[in-house]
Amino acid sequence: MEKEIFVTEPGFCPCCGAILPDLKLSGGVTCYTCAKPYGPEVFGRMEMKYTIHFNSPSASSVNTKKKSAEPDGPTVDRKCPVCNNDKMSYATLQLRSADEGQTVFYTCTKCKYKETENS
Repeated sequence: MEKEIFVTEPGFCPCCGAILPDLKLSGGVTCYTCAKPYGPEVFGRMEMKYTIHFNSPSASSVNTKKKSAEPDGPTVDRKCPVCNNDKMSYATLQLRSADEGQTVFYTCTKCKYKETENS
């Protein structure tokens, strides 16, 4: 058996010092450099716990906002196809490659209907 020659931080191979890949579903990992297998203890912890918190439906509902609330961003004169409101707020993002146009996300200020447009 090879002797561990490095004093390493968790996530590094104790034999060769290489960065270890992520844990597999089987709970183990094999070093890409020296091919030595390790268990989850090489990452410095034997047990992982996760807690996922979800918002309550009433807190995340868009219908709970007051109709007189401020829009989520700048507004533009654009007719909502659902409620025929004349104002929609918008936000832009560059989702496609740099030589393509930006994507505009519109949200109705009244009914919160959302639509996108590739410009």
